[in-house]
Amino acid sequence: MTDLEGPSRPSDPRASLRKRVFVAGAGLMGSGIAAQCALADYAVTLEDINPQLAEQGLDRVRKALEHAVRSGGIVPSAKEEALQRIDIAIGLRRAEGAQIIIEAAPENLELKRGLFREIEATLGPDTLLASNTSSLPITSIASVLEDPSRLVGVHFFNPVLKMELVEVIAGHRTRPEVVEAAATFARSLGKTVVRSTDSPGFVTTRALGVMINEAAWILSEGVSTREEIDTAYKLGFHHPMGPFELADLVGIDTLLAILDVLWDGFRDPKYRACPMLRRFVEAGKLGRKTGEGFYTYPARPEGPGTPA
Repeated sequence: MTDLEGPSRPSDPRASLRKRVFVAGAGLMGSGIAAQCALADYAVTLEDINPQLAEQGLDRVRKALEHAVRSGGIVPSAKEEALQRIDIAIGLRRAEGAQIIIEAAPENLELKRGLFREIEATLGPDTLLASNTSSLPITSIASVLEDPSRLVGVHFFNPVLKMELVEVIAGHRTRPEVVEAAATFARSLGKTVVRSTDSPGFVTTRALGVMINEAAWILSEGVSTREEIDTAYKLGFHHPMGPFELADLVGIDTLLAILDVLWDGFRDPKYRACPMLRRFVEAGKLGRKTGEGFYTYPARPEGPGTPA
């Protein structure tokens, strides 16, 4: 049984401090997850492969918390307390002392498999193992583990502090109690949980990929301009961002990788990536992170994003 809920939790709202969360990957998503866990009273270790990346991740945590203070989401004292609960690590050695491991590495199957192989070798059987993958099959990631039944998908959304949803995905061999422990953990962060079976793209990423891909086809066919398409999506469907604004935020390379996963999984023509997306990636026009995608962006410090 996964050890997540302590006996005093119902009467002691700070009981979660007895649990430590280890976040493998200090990028945009990993740093957001670390910030959310620290705000919920978990002790957090944020890890990456070298000191520079880990420090950059901690700086992203600080900026996300400062943004939450400015927007009125938290009070300044909560920010300071959360920062005191977070430390950084280089490599996976310190994962051994954590009760919850969340992998937030790039969407690369072999990279994620390698991380979990290394993590599993150092941990006891009761540690919750979770992947923040947005599209890769949990069953495939878990296939390299000695015990694939202990891995679950826990898909957060960007920006983590603002987005209320967490998607919990059971692999074909994930034990029911592991899925329930993951859902309980997500709820302890103040999130709403939806569950998905292990289908490529799950619920949200599958819908997102089709939506943006279709917008790219509409643009490439000359039906309308990028600005007008974005306006149509925002005003016609009440979306907070248009598809091209969202693609630039998510990363056009990430979007293309998602569509390729969906194509490989379903072989349905609706998942065939618009050639325009592939040309953008080949040209290095990946969106906000490179300063140019569907739109051009002035150089500025990285800040909180919008749904991804």
